[in-house]
Amino acid sequence: MQNTSKAEFPRVYGIIPARYESVRFPGKALADILGKPMVWHVYQRACRCPELNQIVLATDDERIQQAAEGFDIPVVMTRSDHKSGTDRVLEAARYLNVPRDSVVVNIQGDEPCLEPDMISELVRPFVDKDVQVTTLARKMGAGEAESPDRVKVVFAPDGRALYFSRAPIPYPRQEEDSSAEGNYWLHIGLYAFCMQALERFSDLSPSRLEKREKLEQLRLLENDIPIQVVETTHTSHGVDSPEDLEAAIAFLKK
Repeated sequence: MQNTSKAEFPRVYGIIPARYESVRFPGKALADILGKPMVWHVYQRACRCPELNQIVLATDDERIQQAAEGFDIPVVMTRSDHKSGTDRVLEAARYLNVPRDSVVVNIQGDEPCLEPDMISELVRPFVDKDVQVTTLARKMGAGEAESPDRVKVVFAPDGRALYFSRAPIPYPRQEEDSSAEGNYWLHIGLYAFCMQALERFSDLSPSRLEKREKLEQLRLLENDIPIQVVETTHTSHGVDSPEDLEAAIAFLKK
């Protein structure tokens, strides 16, 4: 029998939320990388993804707006009181009149080394109209999994996310399983939403587990909004500190 949930590939919008204030690295959105601001590199990398029909930068800061416009990057100005980048993405999507059956990709503004194929992997499941949210994960070893800054995800055989945690999950009950390479999956914080799911997410209050783990994706799971986890072999190179910036520069020089 033909699967009626399959249809033409939806229109895909890439939105890059960027703010100037940052506890660990103020002004990082405009940090100089090989003569260009960080947001320029993120935008250029995203432009290499063939599935993206439109890409805009969403910010509340005039300094970022002016820098972006100086490099011909489309900008949407948003409110300054958003509690998360996801809320900023939604405001920009509404400004763009994104249709409810379209897909919105939240492209982190601190990923100057973004691999365009990661966005392609992220959005391909949306050929199935039942998919509401997608994210990425890659295998990692037990040593890396010990860090609470490395968010772990466990998922069903069909890719449906079961839980995200800062703790090493699944717990290795047998000692020989604790050091096995690939027993853990690192969550890569790149998301794509169908517009309807993005609007629903924003309407929900922070959930119990979300507040406990400080992971907003748990709000989706606690409210029965499924997340499809897509396996990738690519690595994220986010910039959270000046030290990360040096590593990103070295990566791009290659």
